[in-house]
Amino acid sequence: MPDYHDDLRLAHVLADAADAATMDRFKALDLKVETKPDMTPVSEADKAAEELIRGQLQRARPRDAILGEEYGIEGTGPRRWVIDPIDGTKNYVRGVPVWATLISLMEAGEGGYQPVVGVVSAPALGRRWWAAKGGGAYTGRSLTSATRLRVSEVSRLQDASLAYSSLSGWEDQGRLDGFLDLTRACWRTRGYGDFWPYMMVAEGSVDLCAEPELSLWDMAATAIVVTEAGGTFTGLDGTPGPHSGNAAASNGLLHDELLGYLNQRY
Repeated sequence: MPDYHDDLRLAHVLADAADAATMDRFKALDLKVETKPDMTPVSEADKAAEELIRGQLQRARPRDAILGEEYGIEGTGPRRWVIDPIDGTKNYVRGVPVWATLISLMEAGEGGYQPVVGVVSAPALGRRWWAAKGGGAYTGRSLTSATRLRVSEVSRLQDASLAYSSLSGWEDQGRLDGFLDLTRACWRTRGYGDFWPYMMVAEGSVDLCAEPELSLWDMAATAIVVTEAGGTFTGLDGTPGPHSGNAAASNGLLHDELLGYLNQRY
């Protein structure tokens, strides 16, 4: 199996730089925010963080391609870095600390590109999570100060904690009834949103989560953290990995039931 330690170390360096840039503008009274064509917000900090990461990657990995939320795809080849400079921009612009920079390295393989490295850095929460293919998933301050992650062993929905982002997306897709039935079947539900539920699944503090509409840059880094922690990450159609345009993540033991509820009346 390839050794991704150097790539993982680079991803941490990139996350350090992005953390400094995003925290510098977090809660800034003069933060500039625009509306993109898809009616989602983008701040000057989103753009600056992605430009910073791209610049460092172009110097450190000039042969690798880069895909980012704000500036699209650049380059070709079997290795592709996937960046979401601020996952949770709506939180960021309102001063809510639940947002993160997502950095993933994907490699071409069977079934298309698959994540082999992922870093999720949430500096306003003082948290970071990461994983490399075959190397496990961890959380901590640095590569040398880390705790290994492991999903929960909860095996019954009535004992399970479910995290979700919002109700509107499920309603738009005609999946709301199934989603509500799922919430009733679970022990506890909380709307944490964005990257955080996936990291809590990896930590074992939440047992399952799902979102009805996502982009690749929302999922590439979180997917490998969940799977390397022993969990399962698929689309709502059950396809493994971050390519379905939506996501379902769990400790693995509850995954079939999770998908069953979300697809029962769809």
